[in-house]
Amino acid sequence: MIIAAKVKPASRQQKIEQKEGYLEISLKTLPKQNKANIELINLVAKYFNKPPSCIKIIRGKTSKNKTIEIN
Repeated sequence: MIIAAKVKPASRQQKIEQKEGYLEISLKTLPKQNKANIELINLVAKYFNKPPSCIKIIRGKTSKNKTIEIN
C-alpha cells in the first residue's frame, strides 16, 4: 500500500489525521539527524498495527511531503 503524507515536525503532540487523499502527521521531534523520520516510521507502524520493518519512506526523506510504502 502506498500512502501520501504531509509531515509537521516539532508539534506539541503526535497524531495522524486522515485528510482527503493523504495523511497529515504531526511529530514531536525536530527534523535533525533523521530522528523525525524514525519517529514517523514508528508512529505509522503503530497506526496501521504493523511492525516498523514493514514501513518504508519511498520519496521525500528530507521534505515535509512524503510517500510511504506499507508492506
